Amino acid sequence: MESIAPVEAIDASFDLVARQDATDAAVTALRTDVDDVKARLDRVSRAASRPLIEGMGAAPSLEVKSFVQGYLRSGRDTELKSLSGAALADGGYAVPREIDALISARLKNISPIRAIAQVVQTSTAGYRKLITTGGTASGWVSETAARPETATPSFAEIAPPSGELYANPAASQAMLDDAAFDIQSWLADEIAMEFARAEGAAFVSGTGTNQPRGFLTGTTSASADGARTFGQLQHIVSGNAAGFDTSPELKLIDLVHSLKAGHRQGASWVMNSKTLAQVRKLKAADGSFLWQPGLMEGQPNRLLGYPVVEAEDMPDIAANALPIAFGNFRAGYLIAERTATSILRDPFTNKPFVHFYATKRIGGQVLDSDAIKLLRIST
Repeated sequence: MESIAPVEAIDASFDLVARQDATDAAVTALRTDVDDVKARLDRVSRAASRPLIEGMGAAPSLEVKSFVQGYLRSGRDTELKSLSGAALADGGYAVPREIDALISARLKNISPIRAIAQVVQTSTAGYRKLITTGGTASGWVSETAARPETATPSFAEIAPPSGELYANPAASQAMLDDAAFDIQSWLADEIAMEFARAEGAAFVSGTGTNQPRGFLTGTTSASADGARTFGQLQHIVSGNAAGFDTSPELKLIDLVHSLKAGHRQGASWVMNSKTLAQVRKLKAADGSFLWQPGLMEGQPNRLLGYPVVEAEDMPDIAANALPIAFGNFRAGYLIAERTATSILRDPFTNKPFVHFYATKRIGGQVLDSDAIKLLRIST
């Protein structure tokens, strides 16, 4: 019995070592599992902290995620390419629908002329519109008298001059690789701001050469409707060679009533902020201001009962300038544009920057010269 005790002690020692080894292995496995869980939680936390793509809510669509991951970041060659830019379906590199819609909405908010003019979407640059410049004549006759021939309506063709509007913003590749960078919002903001600035100026004073023809471009006439050459706008003189006359409110009233009654429904004033600052000081004979603020939030300010649109591209008050326009621009000015905006991703020209070359074809021209009237600073 004395020889058995050491053997039992050795067995107990081996059992203790085995249990210690098993415990160490279990602790190591548990630590591995904890580290794995922590790593997963970190990845989830980083993903949740990334800003959402604007307008997409909590769950961006597969189309946007595919575009951002596969095209804007890595420039993969699976994007559709085209040999012709004439058709909408083959228009080169196309902006995804979400980005293009966002640009259009922001253009309407920034460019005031676009907001009040008539806008048509075209598939080509060769847009044409026919308008009648004269109606059918009639006359009175007796029951048995002869019926002489009467005049027939005449037509004129409107073909808005167009040009290609472009923007070429750039971002570094490191910025595009940054997961916290809102690529879609940046791209839309840059392009929308540049397009709005350029087209807003062209709609007012564009030359008509590779760009829209502005409604202030070309000659004007003091002749009334029906006596002017088709396409000429009528102007009312201010009575002073350098500014307003002693009774400028009378000239503004004349300007309103030089417009046909049908066009006055939906008419508005267009001027820049410096001119508006002068107009706001004008008073009627009873001492009341001609300019009245909007009665409710969101309602436009009014001058002689008509809304005022501030367009900074309008000229300042100066000799022979045309600082104030009044009219129904939806009937008087036509904007013709392609429905799609195209964008080309260029990571090679200016390394390490990636350029996004965006283009849009757009045209504009006066549609009905009777629907817009101008105030000229002149005696």
